[in-house]
Amino acid sequence: MLIIEGAGRWTAAAGAANDWVEQLRVPDLSVGTYCIPAGGLDDQSPHTEDEIYVVTAGRGRIVTPDGAAEVGPGSVIFVPAGEEHRFDEVTEDLALLVVFGPAYGSRAPARRAE
Repeated sequence: MLIIEGAGRWTAAAGAANDWVEQLRVPDLSVGTYCIPAGGLDDQSPHTEDEIYVVTAGRGRIVTPDGAAEVGPGSVIFVPAGEEHRFDEVTEDLALLVVFGPAYGSRAPARRAE
């Protein structure tokens, strides 16, 4: 057993607009916290892994090719691997507990040395 301290807790980014911190990583999943300040811009790209977001604080909207939805504390969002998505209209500092399966980046193509 492991208690993951600080997972999903709002943390102001140091010198960056958004903050991503991975708090647990094992081969089959990873857990982290993604924070976007009120008025912030979410410029993430689609991931190669499935992911679940749990909104622990704040308010905003998630946008995908299928539509948009308002999110707030308690919202749980599933985004399949490869799907374009972003958070916008962040009206209150947004803290998201993020679970990737398998671990974040583990399905990304290997980079070749040049």
